[in-house]
Amino acid sequence: MGANDAFLLDAYSQTVSDVVERAGPSVASVRVLGGATDRDAPLGSGSGFLFTPDGYLLTNSHVVRAGAQRPPPKAKRYAASLSDGREFDARWVGDDPDTDLAVLCIDGMSRGSLTPLLLGRSALLRRGEIAIAIGNPLGFEHTVTAGIVSALGRSMRSGTGRLIPDVIQTDAALNPGNSGGPLLNSRGEVIGVNTAIIRGAQSISFAVAVDIASWVIPQLLQHGRVRRGYLGVGGATAALDRRVMLAFGLAQSHAVRVSSVESNSPAQRAGLREGDLIVGIDGVTIDSVDRLHQTLDASRVQRDCVVKVLSH
Repeated sequence: MGANDAFLLDAYSQTVSDVVERAGPSVASVRVLGGATDRDAPLGSGSGFLFTPDGYLLTNSHVVRAGAQRPPPKAKRYAASLSDGREFDARWVGDDPDTDLAVLCIDGMSRGSLTPLLLGRSALLRRGEIAIAIGNPLGFEHTVTAGIVSALGRSMRSGTGRLIPDVIQTDAALNPGNSGGPLLNSRGEVIGVNTAIIRGAQSISFAVAVDIASWVIPQLLQHGRVRRGYLGVGGATAALDRRVMLAFGLAQSHAVRVSSVESNSPAQRAGLREGDLIVGIDGVTIDSVDRLHQTLDASRVQRDCVVKVLSH
């Protein structure tokens, strides 16, 4: 190793160490408590991090739900521990299983000084940038892995089956219990929330992009959930016959075939039927179930939408 290589390695190590030193006090261990017969029985654990000075923590939805839909998250008990040894009760604020994100809040007047992490912008990320993953699975000792941003714009299925868009792929391996911890850039800004690792793969990890988190957090704080538009259909992605494409001047090769229509739903009131093909909403091309989910966002709640349908 040459002198220049050693200098670069030292600079890299110093960058990672500096980020960990600054961010460490903001990373928490999150424990889910409350078994069927013992309120203090552990149900699950993970990591989280402070994003406000008054005790709000961001973590994963699958952490607060501890692998089960019942009992509901707000009926469970939570504890949060910081690296300085302080331990707090925490309460559920809201969660969104569709993006695997959740917000908890540290309770009590004895919180003392809390240091939040700064949320960055994942839209400004470039492949090859330093990515530092920090977790606090035991409450008193951080685990740190570092690597690079391997890929951007990935997508991943959440536990509900919906597609999480703009997922960040890194080679910063996640240790057990690090779900919900922050993924940081070289400036110590949060660029993602660590959420999954592909089992059997070599150091391929994923994080929900912080821009998605920045969109989800205000809704969780206000409503406890993410509000999305509701159409009231079941369906599947279906290929369009080329003759149909030519006849109706469609550039898309796929649409959503309606397989069921819920009673008293907007779809039923609008006259949608089984077998219909949904090809667009408000001028947006609908070429898959995933695209339909993404289009039915909060902007379409409680307002009329124009649905483009090919009836059988």
